[in-house]
Amino acid sequence: MNLYMVRKLRALPALDRPREKLRRKGPSALSDFELIEVLIGSGNQTTDVSQIAREVQKLLAKNAHNISSEALQQIKGVSAATSSRLLAALELARRYLIKDLQPVITEADILARFGSIRTKKQEHLVALSLDGGRRLIAERTITIGTLDTLLAHPREIFADAIAERAASIIIGHNHPSDEVEPSERDIALTQQLIASGQLLGIPLLDHMIVTKSKHFSFKQHHLM
Repeated sequence: MNLYMVRKLRALPALDRPREKLRRKGPSALSDFELIEVLIGSGNQTTDVSQIAREVQKLLAKNAHNISSEALQQIKGVSAATSSRLLAALELARRYLIKDLQPVITEADILARFGSIRTKKQEHLVALSLDGGRRLIAERTITIGTLDTLLAHPREIFADAIAERAASIIIGHNHPSDEVEPSERDIALTQQLIASGQLLGIPLLDHMIVTKSKHFSFKQHHLM
């Protein structure tokens, strides 16, 4: 992009710069592009903040739910610190601002929650905490394993669910090997969680294994 075609922040009147505009009118008055500019802060000697923000906005439009630090840092002008700041903002928004009031009931509902881990190169164990109406309270990555090794203890999985007063939980993890059948370790963990959930009064509703194109539900296969 030609530098002369890029909107330079320093050329804008002070009151029209994103940070000043946010202070005067609040964040809702800013466009998506301006909000990204605020998060980035400033550019560098070779890349203007507006250029960086435009490329970040394009990346978010393509895949905001599965964006990585590596992908952000491929953008000219995005440092490790800037990518961390952007990822932190996205995660906070996902945890606290994006509320889904629809209950997580069907297999399709559950699979939608685990879509982001299908293509991960390491095993990710994710837990969903649900309220009494099976609406999502929180979604958390509990552990990240190696290519084919995922270790977890029931206390790690139930700790947040207890604090959140969850009525039930659902867990899911991915198999990078694309082999969807549960391992002995997967079955053993599920049985431990069923027993722990019964003692705690927070039942495990399902354990879902996902790959790039397949899935396996412990509930549907009568393994719980």
